[in-house]
Amino acid sequence: MNLEKLEKLLGYKFADRELLIRAVTHRSWAHEEFPGETEDALRDVQNESLEFVGDSVLGLVIAELLYREHPGLSEGDLTLMKHSLVSTATLAEIARGMGIGEYIRLGRGEKKTGGREKTALLANTLEALIAAVFFDAGYEKASEFVARVFAGKIESTTPGEANDFKTMLQEKLQAQKLAAPKYALLKAEGMPHSRTFVVEAVWSGGRSVGTGRSIKSAEMMAASEALSALKARETSVEQ
Repeated sequence: MNLEKLEKLLGYKFADRELLIRAVTHRSWAHEEFPGETEDALRDVQNESLEFVGDSVLGLVIAELLYREHPGLSEGDLTLMKHSLVSTATLAEIARGMGIGEYIRLGRGEKKTGGREKTALLANTLEALIAAVFFDAGYEKASEFVARVFAGKIESTTPGEANDFKTMLQEKLQAQKLAAPKYALLKAEGMPHSRTFVVEAVWSGGRSVGTGRSIKSAEMMAASEALSALKARETSVEQ
């Protein structure tokens, strides 16, 4: 792995590069490299616990940035915007745009199944990198990092665009005289302190799956995927 190239991509030079390496190390790599080891033994070589911290740091930084940028907005509008910005989909989009996937250390099986492009995996790695900067240099530097890499998203996000996808999906289905979607938790992955939830949304004529660090965010992603599927279906019919 070319650490200097990765640091240049991130726009941050680490004092402790072991934090950087750990932040881009997926549990699949750790399990293949150290077969038979327990989860506790592998904790310090993979990025799951860093994801947990990164999620919290990111939430605080985004909340602070939104509060300063939009002092006149209501708590509800700020909350909706924050949810959109810290969602798995947004994190993955930013990570994908930065080219972070190329640097993730993955096990062979995960590579074969397209791990470098998986939404949840990319999002989790970006959270781990935020935590790595935080542990390397403190909150101020982590805040600067988040502000820089999220700058475009923060600038373009408004209360109207930070959509409540669950409400949008329900309203769209109601307009077609269809029943409201139903959501079901399929599974929860990861350590207790760093869970990733997988939720299924089922509606008349289709289903979609979403992932997130909470059940609510996973439901939002599933609803967003459902809206995309419905839009694609409508476009296909029009053509």
